[in-house]
Amino acid sequence: MSKKKTKSLFQEYHPLDYQQFRIMDDLGKIVNQDWFPDLTDAKIIEAYKFMHYARTVDLMAVSYQRQGRMFTYPPNLGQEAIGTAAGFVMRPEDWLIPAFRELSAWLLKGATLNDIFLYWGGSEEGSKFSGAKNFLPSSVPIASQLIHAVGIGYAMQYNKQKGVAFAFVGDGGTSQGDFHEALNLAGVWNTPVVFIIQNNQFAISVPVAKQTASKSLAVKSVAYGITGIQVDGNDYLAMHRAITEAAEHARTSNGPVLIEAVTFRSGAHTTSDDPSLYRTTEEEDKWKLKDPILRLGKYLIEKNLWQEGQDEELVKKYKKEIDAAFFEYEKSPAYEINDVFQHLYHDTPVDLKQQQASMERFLNWERTQS
Repeated sequence: MSKKKTKSLFQEYHPLDYQQFRIMDDLGKIVNQDWFPDLTDAKIIEAYKFMHYARTVDLMAVSYQRQGRMFTYPPNLGQEAIGTAAGFVMRPEDWLIPAFRELSAWLLKGATLNDIFLYWGGSEEGSKFSGAKNFLPSSVPIASQLIHAVGIGYAMQYNKQKGVAFAFVGDGGTSQGDFHEALNLAGVWNTPVVFIIQNNQFAISVPVAKQTASKSLAVKSVAYGITGIQVDGNDYLAMHRAITEAAEHARTSNGPVLIEAVTFRSGAHTTSDDPSLYRTTEEEDKWKLKDPILRLGKYLIEKNLWQEGQDEELVKKYKKEIDAAFFEYEKSPAYEINDVFQHLYHDTPVDLKQQQASMERFLNWERTQS
């Protein structure tokens, strides 16, 4: 049993104290029992399995892209604990406002594999997420989604709804004006928004040290008068506890929360990127020891809740399911060329009409060459 707490999590780990909240160490040993989340063993095993599932989907998506069967894709490898924790904390009435590296949260919010493959396959149909309630499509203009999150939070507050908006951004996004405007407005309006920075150490090739002179990203919450905390983003138990506390804080009219989840992008920025050009294998090897699935697996094995070797059978099963889903996706009809142009404006401007006409001429010429 944990001790009776005299301070809230956010008081105990105030950003100005520059402490990182964690519950387990890199070897999966519990080092902070007092803040252990209210999770049963069964729920932790469920999360562990789901992190494996999300990672398998992610790795196979990269493989499909490399085979020329899907377009550019942003790998999630090494960041599964963050999206999984958020996904399990979110309620149906909550909103998910993603960046583009929260695959596990997408799936837990209700996106199907077909949705995801359509989205990264370039089809407008993939932006609908028809089975996922309160879910915005991924935002490509960096940090612009945070303004939307504040607006959604304000609307829920105005309409006296109890939902929370969960908004994600990368460490590079904190250098965008939209990030600062969103935090400022959220603080002024006291909106129910949980901002989650996935600090994976690099914004494409630019390291965090070139993004800010601040000692942390969580400390930026202080300037805007909102609650903040830095969390070990590869510690599933810590992420679950922090997001649970943040959601409750926001849901009970206490205002927004900024969570800096410190993690590492183990893969490339996208499948068009080569990370060997800007980081060392020594750095990658160091972070492999902090892998979120490896750590949680060690914890479960130590508690005799999991056995070594079970992972392989689990992944084998997942691969079959994912391959079957991808084969179904490949049967989808090709999207119409009009879809590329007709989802941007109510009244299509002249320059876009000209681009469409040019594209159609090219396609007609291409057909005559075959």
